[in-house]
Amino acid sequence: MRGRIPKKQIDLLKGVPIFSSCSQHELRTIAHLVTPVEVSEGLYLTKRGQPGREFFLILEGIASCRVGRREVRRFGPGNFFGEMALLYGGVRTADVVAMSHMELLVLDAREFKSMLMTTPTIGLKMLSNLAERLTAADAEYTA
Repeated sequence: MRGRIPKKQIDLLKGVPIFSSCSQHELRTIAHLVTPVEVSEGLYLTKRGQPGREFFLILEGIASCRVGRREVRRFGPGNFFGEMALLYGGVRTADVVAMSHMELLVLDAREFKSMLMTTPTIGLKMLSNLAERLTAADAEYTA
């Protein structure tokens, strides 16, 4: 387990919708499980069609999200991706490539499951948030 967790990391985790309802104590629990990772420009963080097993939160740097040759989004500090991979482990739907040197927080499926077993209140809050997101998405597509 890591020592002191920077406030910036706690604040960024709070900004992730699936963690937004978590208490400070729960956010610190999550922060102790994530792994800080530095990557170089050009590295593929995810590859379309490959199994997804990690969630990424960007501390520094820029990444490009691509479907085929088309860029569909850019991610920067505070942005995140891969949260659905933690929940169901499906295949990635896009390539995400580092456009610069990056500093990331990474949570893999094993760490995520450990978190749910030791702190089940986080899982309950995540389920509530996901239900809200699904309800909103359903309303958008059925309107």
